[in-house]
Amino acid sequence: MTIHGPGMPADRCAFNNRVTDVIKVDIWSDIQCPWCYIGKRRFEAAVAAAAVPVEVEYHSFELAPDTPLDFVGSPTDYLVQRKGIPREQAIAMNDHVTQLAAEVGLEYHLDRAKQVNTVRAHELLHFAKASGRQLELVERLFRAYFTESRNLGSVDELVSLATDVGLDANEAEQALTARTYLGAVKADVRQAAQYGIRGVPFFVINGQYGVAGAQPAETFAMVLTEIGARTGAQDGAQPQARKGASS
Repeated sequence: MTIHGPGMPADRCAFNNRVTDVIKVDIWSDIQCPWCYIGKRRFEAAVAAAAVPVEVEYHSFELAPDTPLDFVGSPTDYLVQRKGIPREQAIAMNDHVTQLAAEVGLEYHLDRAKQVNTVRAHELLHFAKASGRQLELVERLFRAYFTESRNLGSVDELVSLATDVGLDANEAEQALTARTYLGAVKADVRQAAQYGIRGVPFFVINGQYGVAGAQPAETFAMVLTEIGARTGAQDGAQPQARKGASS
């Protein structure tokens, strides 16, 4: 359960008092979450502005685990058919988030994106983390889903995308077929529940603060600067995004 510290906004939550020189950021997200890709770009801008060394690790969160593996349709179709949202409202929601994505340089095509069950994409991200390529694959999968309308529920598509970031095709296919990292995905989901995370993106910074949602870059930068000043991470350090530890 998250606990709000005295005087802290509701979107910033206290966790514990772990302190490191490099700021560790654990990000819970889902590849087909439009706000997660926007939040990624805003956070990257904040890292550049805050001038602190940052180590980033992504964690699995399934926004729509009830999506059938054989579901065929767009995000709009999913909202209408599975969530009962009127089509006009669903289209308006997707148009709004598409406009916000464009403001941070992202190109969304939600009218033709392929809504899928993302569990296998999350498994592939854990495989990539074990090979030191998680951050590259996160970006590749986001672009594949939102811009290129690729089917991230297909093992063949996922293997192809894995090779785009330098991962071995045979090893990726074997990991997906054997469901090698399914347990790691479920462990991330359990950890999110323990933290009280109910929506994504969610950023756990240095194990000390939780920042919910795709906040403005200025908000992220403020938090990073505050924590950097406390830990001494700003003393002569150059900002960089580092890969998280392997599973």
